[in-house]
Amino acid sequence: MKLIIAFIAIILLTSCWPKSVSFVDGNLPDEWKFFSLSTLKSNAPNAPISYSAILSDAIKDGIQNGSRLKLASDPKDAQIEIDGAITSYSITPIALVQGDNATQNRLTISVKFNFYINAPEEDEMTLVSTRFFDYDASADLSSQESVFLDEINAQIVQDVTNKLLSNW
Repeated sequence: MKLIIAFIAIILLTSCWPKSVSFVDGNLPDEWKFFSLSTLKSNAPNAPISYSAILSDAIKDGIQNGSRLKLASDPKDAQIEIDGAITSYSITPIALVQGDNATQNRLTISVKFNFYINAPEEDEMTLVSTRFFDYDASADLSSQESVFLDEINAQIVQDVTNKLLSNW
């Protein structure tokens, strides 16, 4: 009897299972084909020298992989122009123990983006993305920083993609 009930349950569940799952960026206007992104400016004195270029490339890849938008070879051909600046890059202690020693630190990065929409009608949007990563204070920052930045970059890329896809 249990075998029959299990068999029926499996049939019912598999008949309701979706045949395919896909991401459709149908919220984007049909006129949007291309975007341009200027390399982000670095207004944060503590940021690594190459960080603005690394984050800019991550955003370009993220938009192209997460939507139907393509990177314009000439910024004049873009329906969406994005620029921005890294406004903050800081490391602060977050878990203090006896003797004012930190057991955890937080790397926090803020980036301000400006989106200029050229089609179907002109518009502007702004996004401020602030993301952080907590890590053990005994970790060697210079050897681990790229791992921390990859984690934060993924979150910032998601914020930019969400902003583009959600406002339409």
